Amino acid sequence: MNATNRTVVVTGIGATTPLGGDAASTWDGLLTGRSGVSLLEHEWAADLPVRIAAQVAVEPLTVLPRPQARKLDRSAQFALIAAKEAWADAGFTGPADGTQVAPGRLGAVIASGIGGVTTLLEQYDILRERGFRKVSPHTVPMLMPNGSAANVGLEVNAQAGVHTPVSACASGGEAIGYASEMIRTGRADVVVAGGTEAAIHPLPVAAFANMMALSKNTDDPTRVSRPFDKGRDGFVLGEGSGVVVLESAEHAAARGARVYCEMVGQGLSADSHHIAQPEPNGRGIAAALQNLLDTSDLKPAEVAYINAHATSTPQGDSAEINALRRVFGDDLDHMAISSTKSMTGHLLGGAGGLETVATVLALYHRTAPPTINVDVLDEEIKADIIVDKPRPLPEGTVAALNDSFGFGGANVVLAFRR
Repeated sequence: MNATNRTVVVTGIGATTPLGGDAASTWDGLLTGRSGVSLLEHEWAADLPVRIAAQVAVEPLTVLPRPQARKLDRSAQFALIAAKEAWADAGFTGPADGTQVAPGRLGAVIASGIGGVTTLLEQYDILRERGFRKVSPHTVPMLMPNGSAANVGLEVNAQAGVHTPVSACASGGEAIGYASEMIRTGRADVVVAGGTEAAIHPLPVAAFANMMALSKNTDDPTRVSRPFDKGRDGFVLGEGSGVVVLESAEHAAARGARVYCEMVGQGLSADSHHIAQPEPNGRGIAAALQNLLDTSDLKPAEVAYINAHATSTPQGDSAEINALRRVFGDDLDHMAISSTKSMTGHLLGGAGGLETVATVLALYHRTAPPTINVDVLDEEIKADIIVDKPRPLPEGTVAALNDSFGFGGANVVLAFRR
């Protein structure tokens, strides 16, 4: 098919998160301002400098068949659960067989910032303690970064391409952007896309804590993730997955699919500033926003809501707002902004997937979720931050953005329109 610049729509959503085992319960948690952050009660966490995290609300072993789950890294378990929900939500039954979608016209793009880190570390412990014969023969397929994408592709019989972008905390957003281009340029008619992460393990927790990225606040765990608040001091590590089904508008119409919204486009850039710190003035973020405007028909006046990347770090939250103001100017004043990481923690490579689900549902229900834990808004945050309670979005044609930024200076902005 030689068609280019086709309209891309969202027809399915799925999630498993610290707020719930599916998209509906996660959405309910976001609207009610419920925190998924809790104290880590594992024995291995006792001596760590940080002992809180946002663990999934529903353990994957209670959902997936045990013979299947034991061959999957935890991150792939999350991805498969979210993808199966999104696939069914889009109205598909069973793997692609040519009746609803041709396998050669179906793709999968599932990202992870770290991949099978828990498998790698656990199997290394087994090697040291019990010898090489006890190492699982499934180790390599479980630890490889594309393991989640590969297993989702196998589940739905995707043959147009199965891909895994890796760009730290921008990975999930980049995956959805890549998937939209597969459809827009005619490579596929349907793509299952999103992000996943499972890195709540002593080594990643210790490493993030020692680089001063995590909050070391010892107060109530539910109050520690506080994007935009003057007293924010670092992010809270989360886990889970968010997945969407993207589809060409023509294909969705032909099968009578329910459409949540249109995916307008994406903007990409790189800071080239520092391996871990954002460029302080938001130069790279602004470039991604401008790239979105230059390569799509999105108008700033359309944007009613922004699901910000805002992780609750002092530098990152300010840089993001500075960039938004630089590009949008006074138009930013009519854009409502929130950070759902205040409730879910930061899912790293899974963040863009989960927050795309939240952004799509905000448009579909015309209701934007709040930011919780903002006691004193930082005076540097000169923007309309939704605090504590959800806010209705305007009627008519409105758009929303989802921002994702990652270590290495990766910047991705996704745009959706109702």
